[in-house]
Amino acid sequence: MVNLKEGDKAPVFKGKDQHGKTVSLTDLKGKRVVLYFYPKDMTPGCTAQACNLRDNYSALTKKGYEVIGVSTDSEQSHLKFIEKYELPFTLLADDDHQIVNQYGVWGEKQMMGRKYDGIHRTTFLINEKGVIDHIIKKPDTKNHTEEILELWSRKEA
Repeated sequence: MVNLKEGDKAPVFKGKDQHGKTVSLTDLKGKRVVLYFYPKDMTPGCTAQACNLRDNYSALTKKGYEVIGVSTDSEQSHLKFIEKYELPFTLLADDDHQIVNQYGVWGEKQMMGRKYDGIHRTTFLINEKGVIDHIIKKPDTKNHTEEILELWSRKEA
C-alpha cells in the first residue's frame, strides 16, 4: 500500500469521467485540485459529502479549486449520482482500482465486525505544481468544504 505524505509529488492519475472522457492530473496542471476519494455513490455519507461540495462549489471555484471525486463505481453510476443530486463537478470511475492504488486509499475496512476491502474516505489537496499540500483522512462529510478552505487559507497566510 502506498503511503503518500504532504509535500510529496501527487501521482499522475488518468481515469474516465461520468461521460467516458479521459481526465488526467496532467490536464489540471496550474490548478489547485481537490481530489476526493469516497466509497460509493448514493450512500448517506458519500451523498452528504458530495452535496456539501456542491452547495459550496462557487466558494471553491472562486479560489481556483478544481473538484474531482473518485470511487470504484461505474461511469453510469456516477452519471446517475450527478443527475440526482445536481453535482457540478467531475467524478472518475476507477473500476480497475488504478487511481485508488496509486493514492493508497484502497484497503481493509471494518463495519459491524465484518472485514472487507474498500476505499478509505480521503481527500488530497494538490497545489498548482502538482504537490500534495494537505491530506484529509476521514473528512467530515457534512462540513468538508469548510475543512478544505480552512487548510488552504492557513497555507496562504
